[in-house]
Amino acid sequence: MARLSELTEHERDHLLSMRDQAPRLEPKAFVRPGPLSEARVAIISTAGLHQADDPAFAPGEGATGYRVIPGDVNPATLMMSHISVNFDRSGFRRDSEVVFPLARLRELAQAGHIGSVADFHYSFMGAPFPPTRFESKAREIAGLLRCDRVDAAVLMPV
Repeated sequence: MARLSELTEHERDHLLSMRDQAPRLEPKAFVRPGPLSEARVAIISTAGLHQADDPAFAPGEGATGYRVIPGDVNPATLMMSHISVNFDRSGFRRDSEVVFPLARLRELAQAGHIGSVADFHYSFMGAPFPPTRFESKAREIAGLLRCDRVDAAVLMPV
């Protein structure tokens, strides 16, 4: 990850202006979760992942589109259509677990550390700006997670 001090002045100013424009969220009441050993867990990634027969992400689709990834997918068959020139795909090419740790989740479930792995996982392409553009899709995904009885999600920002 690049540090602000390593970026050009233009890039640094742009990122800082995005931070300053981000909405301020009010604190919500704390919810005490059940034991992790009973939790059903899903993955939500922003790596622009999809199955080969799914359409690739289009430019500008980050805030409005996502792909559903079945829980029984072979992660080695996933495609990445993340299009940012600032994104290094080499780690994903070597090991898809760096952006979609499905095998690790399966191991955790088998060992009893988590209750189960969700039937479906989700991938977006990048982070939308402003973040408020994402709210309707976030609510949609929350409903899908609820239908899948998901208790926790591993967020994989890329």
